[in-house]
Amino acid sequence: QALAQDGIFVIITVVDNQSGKVRGSPDIISRGFVYLKESQQLLYDARQLAIKIVGETTANMHPVNWEYVRDTLRERIGKFLFSKTEKRPMVLPVIVEV
Repeated sequence: QALAQDGIFVIITVVDNQSGKVRGSPDIISRGFVYLKESQQLLYDARQLAIKIVGETTANMHPVNWEYVRDTLRERIGKFLFSKTEKRPMVLPVIVEV
């Protein structure tokens, strides 16, 4: 029911296992949330926020607790999307360690 109402927002982030820094730009898959072609600025801002969140949460964490990073990403991206659209999509952060 939540998916039918507000959709899903998947953010795929490739992170360097040693430094904890994001490699490249996170990929975003959105279904039933916003029309991608009309929301380029929102997606750009979400990507920049994801890079910032991953950088902040992994900065002083050795070894990195990836579960905590995922949870933080889910919570903060969810709040950001709600503040911009007043919708609560299911946020699924995917972190790929390389």
